[in-house]
Amino acid sequence: MNNVFKPPQAHGLLILNKPSGPTSTHCLEKIKRSLGQKKIGHAGTLDPLASGVLLVLLGQATKIASHLTRGRKSYQGLLRLGMETDTYDVSGKILAARGFKQVAPDQAEAAVAEWIELKEQDVPPYSAAKHKGRPLYALSRSGQEVPVKRKPIEIFQAEVIHTDLPLVRFRVECSAGTYIRSLVHSLGIRLQCGAVLEELIRERSHPFTLDQAHDLESVLGEPESFGRKIIPLTAALPHLPCFLLPEDLARAVRHGVRLPREVLGNESITDEVGAQALFLDTREQPLALVELRNEDGRLQWTVLRGLFLDPVQDPDSNRAPSIS
Repeated sequence: MNNVFKPPQAHGLLILNKPSGPTSTHCLEKIKRSLGQKKIGHAGTLDPLASGVLLVLLGQATKIASHLTRGRKSYQGLLRLGMETDTYDVSGKILAARGFKQVAPDQAEAAVAEWIELKEQDVPPYSAAKHKGRPLYALSRSGQEVPVKRKPIEIFQAEVIHTDLPLVRFRVECSAGTYIRSLVHSLGIRLQCGAVLEELIRERSHPFTLDQAHDLESVLGEPESFGRKIIPLTAALPHLPCFLLPEDLARAVRHGVRLPREVLGNESITDEVGAQALFLDTREQPLALVELRNEDGRLQWTVLRGLFLDPVQDPDSNRAPSIS
């Protein structure tokens, strides 16, 4: 008889320190099977080679994935000059091995600093980006021609930590969706010697950092403390204001009713169209992620994603109230 404790379905954010080797999906599958977390997802995939901050979304938090992937990312990496691979990192098939002796340390360091000037990059042929519904890595593995795709990026910081050629350790802060492998590959082209990514650690997925992260082994090995590792939904989007609603307004939100900006009184201090917030019920539990929109010539809070678990159990719970 299996008496292994499995915690109840969590609803919130787990900051995982993903180990190098397994895919992000494989890590989630382990948590799903071992800890009984049937509703699980993540925000911001890490390559198998990479380690560090992976935002794991549980239960109702899976509904806010797109709102957690937009923030800046910070990485520490190690690149190697003198090599090219099909994946742009050391895990791939070697396409060329070249000399790097003609490259001086200050040249390599300057090439890293030049990343900050880049406004777009090539998407690696081995990536999850899609072409006509198929991921590029599937096309690459089947030997089909992979179209060259470019995407806009923004590099906010790029610096060298240590140089011992052919190795260069660096740190970079960038926009969401930036491929660090492609940054390294482009550096190798500019230096005319080739370069591959050898190590990558995501140190920050704004606003969450590596010192908040839990190792996969401790997550799997300590099921009784799993719940204490979860950041609640109300704290998963710390940049958003939270509004506590009385029961009549909470019931309206559960039915998808838009709330006029002024119905919240002085709490609703913004009049900026597009501003977002979290609505909470009287128990301070999340109700909805909302956005202020101009609807019918009137500023109204509009539900983007409902986040509540259970319907209100009262005689009027099936009747949507009218808000004027």
